[in-house]
Amino acid sequence: AKTCNAPSSPFVCLLRAIRIGKHWLTAQRQAAKSAKGGNELKGIVFNLLEEVVTREYSADTWDDLLEAAGVNGSYTSLGSYADEDLSKLVMAASSALQQSPEDVIRWFGRSAVPLLAEKYPAFFAPHASARSFILTLNEIIHPEVRKIYPGADVPEFDFEVAGNALLLGYASKRRLCSFAQGLIEGTAEHYDEHVELEHLNCMVRGDDKCLIRVEFRTNGAHSN
Repeated sequence: AKTCNAPSSPFVCLLRAIRIGKHWLTAQRQAAKSAKGGNELKGIVFNLLEEVVTREYSADTWDDLLEAAGVNGSYTSLGSYADEDLSKLVMAASSALQQSPEDVIRWFGRSAVPLLAEKYPAFFAPHASARSFILTLNEIIHPEVRKIYPGADVPEFDFEVAGNALLLGYASKRRLCSFAQGLIEGTAEHYDEHVELEHLNCMVRGDDKCLIRVEFRTNGAHSN
């Protein structure tokens, strides 16, 4: 995960992380309260987080996170677990890295893509670009995810072409738009592309849904 690049005192980074962390945690608690049942995540999410942390840091780091978060870490891919467990793990990582929870979640999404490509190559193989892959999320990818993990609660996306860019709408009771941004960045890397993101509206900031402007580029050209 990237470190804070504030030009002044390291305390600026810490204070920024604390401020954003409180804002993010408040949004997560509000999302949990507004959820009418089903406020659980499939274990595959926790399995991916464990693999990402272990691959980029170490198995000991994962154990330290579990201890700091106060969760037992016994997650099976098909099991369902409280959203609160993920919030606790993210806050523990945020504290350890002195980064905002949103930055931690975004890093998780970006780093998860190579693992997803290894586990589910059939999702990625038919596509020659990140844009092509992203546009299949609602009609192809998410229905297949539900087949593999029955009961999985996936976000809804909508798309609008705006010149060379996509306007991507994101709606989810969990408000994990940072994870979606990370997945988009990771997908761009998978297809050897660059991506520019502009978060125009955000559920964490109180908007009804997120609106993200996405533009992919490859070798100096626009991706189609």
